[in-house]
Amino acid sequence: MVAELLDRGTAEEYASWFRALADPSRVQIVEYLARQAQPMSVGQITAAAGLAQSTVSQHLKILTEVRFVLVEQVGNARHYRINTRCVDCFPSAADVVMGRPAPTPAGGCS
Repeated sequence: MVAELLDRGTAEEYASWFRALADPSRVQIVEYLARQAQPMSVGQITAAAGLAQSTVSQHLKILTEVRFVLVEQVGNARHYRINTRCVDCFPSAADVVMGRPAPTPAGGCS
């Protein structure tokens, strides 16, 4: 029996997730937002991360593009929160890539 490759669309989506988490600061931001479990301003995230606001904003842009982080407009400010649905999918993606059965259905992050 010949094993089939992971379909290209899924592989591309998973690759984008891994790229988004390829920077330690982005991993820290995701972990921080997950632990806080509430929407936070860029200023709050900047204070916690100890990075320049422009750097944090760039990291948040990358994390929102892959939907690990969601952004909400609150007046003139933007608040960021973890997308638990997407982050919950990530371990399954890692399992699939490593050839293990996914514990939960693999699927899109929305």
